[in-house]
Amino acid sequence: MILETTVIIIYSVALLLIFMYALAQLNLLFNYLSSKRCKESCETFDLSNSDEVPFVTIQLPVYNEMYVMERLLDNIAKIDYPKNKLEIQVLDDSTDETVESTREHVEKLQATGLDIQHITRTNRTGFKAGALKEGLTIAKGEFIAIFDSDFLPETDWLKRTIPFFKDENIGVVQTRWGHLNRNYSLLTKIQAFALDAHFTLEQVGRNSKGHFINFNGTAGVWRKECILDAGNWEGDTLTEDLDLSYRAQLKNWKFKYLEDVKTPAELPVVISAARSQQFRWNKGGAENFRKMLWRVLKSENISAKTKLHGLLHLLNSTMFLNVLIVGILSIPMLYIKNEYTHLKPYFYVMSFFVISTIIFFVCYWFMYKNTYGGGIKNFIRYIGMFFVFFSIAMGFSLHNSIAVLEGHWGKKSEFVRTPKFNINTLKDSWKKNKYLKKTISIHVVFEGLLMLYFGFGMYSAFIVGNQGGDFGLFPFHLMLFVGFGYVFIKSLTSKV
Repeated sequence: MILETTVIIIYSVALLLIFMYALAQLNLLFNYLSSKRCKESCETFDLSNSDEVPFVTIQLPVYNEMYVMERLLDNIAKIDYPKNKLEIQVLDDSTDETVESTREHVEKLQATGLDIQHITRTNRTGFKAGALKEGLTIAKGEFIAIFDSDFLPETDWLKRTIPFFKDENIGVVQTRWGHLNRNYSLLTKIQAFALDAHFTLEQVGRNSKGHFINFNGTAGVWRKECILDAGNWEGDTLTEDLDLSYRAQLKNWKFKYLEDVKTPAELPVVISAARSQQFRWNKGGAENFRKMLWRVLKSENISAKTKLHGLLHLLNSTMFLNVLIVGILSIPMLYIKNEYTHLKPYFYVMSFFVISTIIFFVCYWFMYKNTYGGGIKNFIRYIGMFFVFFSIAMGFSLHNSIAVLEGHWGKKSEFVRTPKFNINTLKDSWKKNKYLKKTISIHVVFEGLLMLYFGFGMYSAFIVGNQGGDFGLFPFHLMLFVGFGYVFIKSLTSKV
């Protein structure tokens, strides 16, 4: 009975943590809905008055971006802002032939009168954080806008963001990510679904009540003074953006999130690229929990509620570990439930946690409606999309849980960039992308085994008990089977 008791305790704790996270999401939904009733305005800079217009530096951190560099540079060159108050830094850590092609393109843009510099380093110390830090030492701008290589801001982007810095307490203005290839495949639809939830429900829900949010690494602007005051960029975690965001807000800098300003970007179209991105984000989140936990708890400048939301924010990625634990233990729990009938009251109580799924369903509906609109047809589409999203998200839970555990254990790893494709012009020739990872991770084998394991879970529903089976967990095991099956098969075939 010791083994059964251990299983029950671990299972219950994981369910409780998921439920707490769901309640936090529900609170963010209430915050989001209340923020929609408030209209705001900001002062603007007089762009006809050169003395009033602030100097802006745009930083473009890049590394081996053969397929998108030309598109990136041509797009940034179109930014509508007084040329005498704008400089562009191409922070190029590339190690392939793109160094030369980028240099040539930068020279062409310089010939048009654009203040653009091609800055290279002899090593990648600190990775992206190191490049940003080095560029900052010579940046002329009072404000620093940052764009990753796959982002394409609109020409009026600076005019829509910089005015918010009239408030001297604001250290960062972050914009919402758009998706150039949202409908390219099921994989891109799922990624867009997850990111939309973050950029509506979470960012607005936290920001509207003064809770900590994060600069998302790109499509945002920093006040240079804020970066320096917070201790500058540090490369000791894989999510340097989250790290600096928390250090800045602990210094009482305010962040401004603009949901209505979208910055289009390209989603990874191959599962290996999505896996590397997910691994970096989730491991970096866990690393920042280790780094920021006590700083947040000991801070005297923030409320208890902001501390709670901050800790749950830093623990976002750890939810994958809880989902994996609940999934794996749910099959033993099915047998325990039917063997130890005196525990039935406990299982009735535990079934209450199905409300976690209902909370997520309600929260994400408002996000989906914000993107696609309401109505019966869209709601029916949403139901299908929600369960597909949750299935595939659970299919990533092993991969992401390994990332989370490495982060919590302090295991260091290299910053692995996400391959870019420029899919609008390359169409299906993404298969020729030279940056794609060719080897298959050992994790994929275990994902295949988990697919079979949850297939056994569905079979178990028919054979346990004495009254024709127990199908309470069958939908859950079906979703896990589909999710791990999708991730396993796509990882083997490397198809979108």
